[in-house]
Amino acid sequence: MAEGSDERFRQLMGKRTLSIDAVIDDTTLRDGIQMPGTAVSPRDATQVAKLLDSIGVERIEVHQYQRPDREAIQLIKAMGLRARLAVWCRAAKVDVENAVSLDIEEVGISHPVSQAHIQAKWPEKGFEEILGNIVDVVEFARAHGLTIFVHGEDSTRAEWEMEKAIVNGVAGAGAEVYRICDTVGVGSSDPMAPLPNGIPAKIERLKKETKMDCLEIHAHDDLGNAVENSIAAVRAADGLYDKIYVSTTMLGMGERAGNAETEKVMMNLYFHYGVKKFEKTISRLKEAADYTSYATGVIIPPNKAIVGEYAFAHESGIHTHGVLKDPYTYEFINPELVGNMRRLSIGRQSGAAIIKHRLEEMIKTSIDKDDAKLQLLVQLIRDEYASGERKSSLKESEFAQLMRKAGFR
Repeated sequence: MAEGSDERFRQLMGKRTLSIDAVIDDTTLRDGIQMPGTAVSPRDATQVAKLLDSIGVERIEVHQYQRPDREAIQLIKAMGLRARLAVWCRAAKVDVENAVSLDIEEVGISHPVSQAHIQAKWPEKGFEEILGNIVDVVEFARAHGLTIFVHGEDSTRAEWEMEKAIVNGVAGAGAEVYRICDTVGVGSSDPMAPLPNGIPAKIERLKKETKMDCLEIHAHDDLGNAVENSIAAVRAADGLYDKIYVSTTMLGMGERAGNAETEKVMMNLYFHYGVKKFEKTISRLKEAADYTSYATGVIIPPNKAIVGEYAFAHESGIHTHGVLKDPYTYEFINPELVGNMRRLSIGRQSGAAIIKHRLEEMIKTSIDKDDAKLQLLVQLIRDEYASGERKSSLKESEFAQLMRKAGFR
């Protein structure tokens, strides 16, 4: 990278700083593996947890219902990670009892807060009975010494007075954190958007009208806004709360369209808001993403931001020419910062500059830009794509073959 470019990148960082502590609460091993066709072995889950811890995740949420889940919990606990381990529960005492039997100190108790969910699932019950049950389960968990998060399922479609009653009820019963669940991804980051789906508005009302001391945002990506909604929640909570939890998954895994990506939320907090605690850990983001892909079978799109194979790849003539002169022209950070690497490929859009550069790398000598053999090589490569049928970049062996055809050895 050109001299000084790292400092140029840093000049753009943290233009707005935060007074709030944004805590990453990764749920890859709970919501993430609810994605169809994914499952992890206890050994792989343990390695995923270890990598999550290494990238700066401070709380890891896991399932408890299947035998492999419980085996994974014991293996994760044995590693003594810095990240706290939390078990997801329904609002049922049996789930809390099972968590206690696993020697877990934190639980997330999930329950719908929208009228649509409550009416569909318990049409025979009145609201007071439902609220009483939630409070009873929270009190039960508190009596067992557990730290309690309450997850307000479908919060962004909930009638406010009903949701407020639930939040105040569980806060009085001992819950420490309320999770705003944007269950179907309809939340809005717009500060002017009203309740129920205006996320900044909801955070303001929760502060003014409830006794809950801390919040969490859990955003789904049905409209493609999970990361933005997560960051919007952090912005809205800044100045109102000392801490906010952000629920995320590696690669955005999860139900339907998934959740806010751990890697994207971390990098946005680091880059735009100067959250320094991630500075020494984000170099393992690519490794964590790759292992999560291996463990779950989820394929990483090559153009996936930050961790994709093409996140720092360049092929077109204008881009490769710029990057060869100064990578800062088309890269917002040094790819090594997140454990990725720069890739310069030869393909249909490649110009003479990148072809010359790749040629010189292979023959280990300088070539004049007007060299006739170089001009022939450029033409041979263009001929490969002349029919418009070929889409893929040239493999190294194909480039070498064309190089020899042009007269280079």
